[in-house]
Amino acid sequence: MIDAMRRAGCWLVVGHSHSFDAPYLRTREMIDSKDFGAVRMISALNYTDFLYRPRRLEELDTSQGGGVVFSQAAHQVDIVRLLGGGHVKSVRAATGSWDPARPTEGAYSALLTFNNGVFANMTYSGFAHFDSDEFCGWSGELGQARDPGQYGTARAKLAKIHGPEEEAALKNTRTYGAGLSLANSQTQDSAHNHFGFILVSCDGADLRPVPQGVQVYAHTRRYLETIPSPKIPRREVLDELIGAIRHDRDPIHTGEWGMATMEVCLALLESARDGHEITLSYQQA
Repeated sequence: MIDAMRRAGCWLVVGHSHSFDAPYLRTREMIDSKDFGAVRMISALNYTDFLYRPRRLEELDTSQGGGVVFSQAAHQVDIVRLLGGGHVKSVRAATGSWDPARPTEGAYSALLTFNNGVFANMTYSGFAHFDSDEFCGWSGELGQARDPGQYGTARAKLAKIHGPEEEAALKNTRTYGAGLSLANSQTQDSAHNHFGFILVSCDGADLRPVPQGVQVYAHTRRYLETIPSPKIPRREVLDELIGAIRHDRDPIHTGEWGMATMEVCLALLESARDGHEITLSYQQA
């Protein structure tokens, strides 16, 4: 696909991933400003109920693209690559598959090193216990207000489902295009999309993207760099497409970018399986 688009002189853009989200793009702009010095370390963690939401059988089979590495890690990897400079040098990882009834990776932890000396740790768990939206003011992944009193809902609903066919049917009611339109997909709250807790450690400050903007922890003061509330869901994806097509502006999320992110995800699985560090070959800044 990348080669075909190059030959045609066209852009190939991949998405949606959460690295399109405005707080992460604004954090990248703040890094590029040089006001906070060089990036040194990135910490990323996300704890969700992913594995206990309704799933089709293939979503619980790693060989068919199931599990949290194939379904969720690309979001986290994309964000970390965006903020760390893009060019990952190596990956060392471990994964967790701890529920025989959901026989695929439900968790992972990875250490990424970059060519520029940055290193990043990434942790994800979809086992529906701790919820890292607690660290984000109970703002959900899509910017919606979360109710902490609804703890355990995913597992409770799953327990009432009778068999994989019923579960797959329920999942299909949640897929893209199932009754969605602009009329019922407008943002209802003032928060941006996010993908858990992210902290970027620079020489002059720590930068934390949050649903309302970027929290800055500088040497002598702490403040929030606010971002205007979203008016159109995932507007940033549309902006990148329009910029490429109408204005011939280089997109961030090209086919090459997507392949580099996929390489990290595959390396994560390989490292966890074989127990060694994986060196990468298809990265880009």
